Amino acid sequence: MRAGLDCDGSLEGYGGRLHGGVIAAALDGAMTHCLFALGRTAVTAELTVRFKLPVATGQPAGVRAWLERDLGPLYLLQAELVQDGVVKATASAKFLEVEA
Repeated sequence: MRAGLDCDGSLEGYGGRLHGGVIAAALDGAMTHCLFALGRTAVTAELTVRFKLPVATGQPAGVRAWLERDLGPLYLLQAELVQDGVVKATASAKFLEVEA
């Protein structure tokens, strides 16, 4: 699953840098939508985010997520945020299946 991310200046934490909470939410959302695309409904049980480099505001970025392991009802996923061809943040998460 891939999606674009508008790094609008209204979402900055420090001057010119996207807020870390926005980054975490984008990565979590990408992994959730990855599961939706696979026909699974699950909620985040654990989320680990690694902030590698600052994400600049005013420049687009992309997020990508993929299923690492299907242990239904537990799913292990990975995601990354890329800007200007550089991985700026990564995430891993455990999701638990819930009834739709």
